[in-house]
Amino acid sequence: MANFAVVGATGVVGNKMLECLEESNLKIDKLYLFSSNRSAGKVLKFRGEDIEVEELNENSFDRDIDYALFSAGGSISGKYAPIAEKKGVIVIDNSSFWRMHEDIDLIVPECNEPKLNRKIIANPNCSTIQSVVPLKPLNDKFGIKRIAYTTYQAVSGSGKKGIDDLKNGQKGLDPTNYPHPIYNNVLPHIDSFLDNGYTKEEMKMIDETKKILDLGDDVSITATCVRVPVLNSHSVEINVSFNKEATVEEIRDVLSNSPGVVVIDNPQDNKYPMPIMTSGKNEVYVGRIRKDISQDNAFHIWCVADNIRKGAATNAVQIAEMLEDLTK
Repeated sequence: MANFAVVGATGVVGNKMLECLEESNLKIDKLYLFSSNRSAGKVLKFRGEDIEVEELNENSFDRDIDYALFSAGGSISGKYAPIAEKKGVIVIDNSSFWRMHEDIDLIVPECNEPKLNRKIIANPNCSTIQSVVPLKPLNDKFGIKRIAYTTYQAVSGSGKKGIDDLKNGQKGLDPTNYPHPIYNNVLPHIDSFLDNGYTKEEMKMIDETKKILDLGDDVSITATCVRVPVLNSHSVEINVSFNKEATVEEIRDVLSNSPGVVVIDNPQDNKYPMPIMTSGKNEVYVGRIRKDISQDNAFHIWCVADNIRKGAATNAVQIAEMLEDLTK
């Protein structure tokens, strides 16, 4: 039995973490829920028990907690994760704060295992997670030479504010979260722009993919990240080039036998992954697997997954499950 905490329990991802924990096989003795002062005092249910949400403070981890799942933003993680770590808690953090620290594990359970140089483990970016799940077995088989991502990201990736902008836009109201309306629109802009013309979101995908898959500097990666008027589940077009010769049939066979991947690839019958079929699911769905006719040994893979589940909450819970298995 282990004791767990969820930091940011009342947020979109925090709520989904509770749901995924409840569905998991983890044997949880005690669960603590933390949030800001604004949400403290709320009562949430977990496995039939009412649990009151506490305000997060520097003394919150002065108790027997084995794992803390953080989803409260980078500034909170930057301040409180080290406090929890010093108390012996293993932190699984959903923010971007720790991901590229050299001594911090960046984990997708289908792809790599934590080394635990520190007791803080980073959950990758949502679009990165769903992309590396199919890319890992393909890299093992054929060796990746180049990746070009184009993402079509749902508004739930921005939390409640993004969801509200889409719903309010349908009513003719102005956006309060995005710089332009998202309803009936597409925004080629996620996170802030950098000096190189890329956004932070795009660079996250590039840097995190290399770290998770342990790709060298000889592997080229680029990305364009786009916000679309879809409520939930991100879609990613992956254009990937390999070092070893591959065929569509071989790629389909590898992915059909890979953990966490569901192949739906029969375009003649209009069967391919879509957000409406992946929301609420923990797996990564792939399809539209085809050869890129413009260059040698390159392929297109269409990849869709629930960004709040596999892209955040499910992945965090799977990390905890992996750690529990490793310590048995």
